[in-house]
Amino acid sequence: MTAIDVEALKSELLEEVSSAADLAALDSARVGALGKKGKITAAMKGLGGLSPEERKTTGQALNAVKDAVAEAIDARKADLEAAALQQQLESERLDVSLPVRPESRGKLHPISQTMDEIVAIFGAMGLSVREGPNIEDDFHNFTALNIPAEHPARQMMDTFYLQDENGNPDFEKVLRTHTSPVQVRTMQSEEPPIRIIAPGRTYRSDYDATHTPMFHQVEGLVIDKHITFGHLKGCLQEFCDAYFEVENVPLRFRPSYFPFTEPSAEVDIGCSREGGELKIGHYDDWLEILGCGMVHPKVLQHCGIDPEEYQGFAFGMGIERIAMLKYGIPDLRTFYEADIRWLKHYGFVPLEVASLERGLTP
Repeated sequence: MTAIDVEALKSELLEEVSSAADLAALDSARVGALGKKGKITAAMKGLGGLSPEERKTTGQALNAVKDAVAEAIDARKADLEAAALQQQLESERLDVSLPVRPESRGKLHPISQTMDEIVAIFGAMGLSVREGPNIEDDFHNFTALNIPAEHPARQMMDTFYLQDENGNPDFEKVLRTHTSPVQVRTMQSEEPPIRIIAPGRTYRSDYDATHTPMFHQVEGLVIDKHITFGHLKGCLQEFCDAYFEVENVPLRFRPSYFPFTEPSAEVDIGCSREGGELKIGHYDDWLEILGCGMVHPKVLQHCGIDPEEYQGFAFGMGIERIAMLKYGIPDLRTFYEADIRWLKHYGFVPLEVASLERGLTP
């Protein structure tokens, strides 16, 4: 067999690599040089017909050619990829002289804003947030709150009762009618002293300008050894002053009835309706905003707390209601109509976290 012209083979292969116009042509050159049926592979197979000395020398030379061709392929590939990227950048270049595309700026919903304000105010008083399930059992939603099965107070709430898919008659689940079950669960799982608020969704079968089937409440609970109604009045006065951002909001406590508190009261705030505009603070009239009272001893007993040693107060208010009063929103139903125009008008700038230090309202 004649000797292999290694230098000629090297020049031929390097020329094919350098002349590859694109990545597809380069890959074809690679296969033609280094593939199973490539020229270097074929030359290697021909080494068996040479003398031992020629076989050694030629084999070393072919390995050197193989390495040189591989390096040339890598270098050419990098050049072609860089050229392709540059061409793509040139063809897809943005015209920075064009005006900025208009983008809609999102707004924070008034309910979220109001909840943040409530948490900030009561948090400064030392009350922490607790949450609970939206689907409750009869005990936590009614019985533990001194509302047994035959109690007429159950008629005060238009409850959504849930049915077991298997028809179990003992299945007693409801959509919670208030966030009071969170208070019950907290008293069952934590030792006094307890200082909490429980904001969240609640559900009742009602729908008009001031009621929706789903709405939001925040309830507060303070349990300790020497809690009085005076503490309750001070807590609510501090809240109303901070929330409505009016100094010394007039408060009136009217005797009322709730099965879970005794004594119980409805709280009114002083307001003026002069000229058809509602103003908080300057008053010749009253407006009811929440209910409150001292926790009933039977509620403490249901939750495993000794009413001879501990007592406390509780309160609850509708978040939508106080949001409507503060921000002049006339109809509760609009909170849930998903109207972007409404949200743009009544919404708040995101990330403007409510705090007492800089003022609640952005």
